[in-house]
Amino acid sequence: MEESGIKVKNLRYVTSQPWPFPQSLMTAFMAEYDSGEIVIDPKELLEANWYRYDDLPLLPPPGTVARRLIEDTVAMCRAEYD
Repeated sequence: MEESGIKVKNLRYVTSQPWPFPQSLMTAFMAEYDSGEIVIDPKELLEANWYRYDDLPLLPPPGTVARRLIEDTVAMCRAEYD
């Protein structure tokens, strides 16, 4: 992942959503952590961090691709760890 400096594996497509920027489409993928440390590219990200699924910061609005990815991940974590 170029914006955060970490490497991922087992990349899989989840969904897509039209984006307000002209003629853009946001595509959403899930992946597993492979290696590396988070390094923020300030031109791309304001913040990047690891969070526990039961202690997340403010979430994106419902109905967004970002929210769906987070909710899917939380559901997988709850199924595995709770």
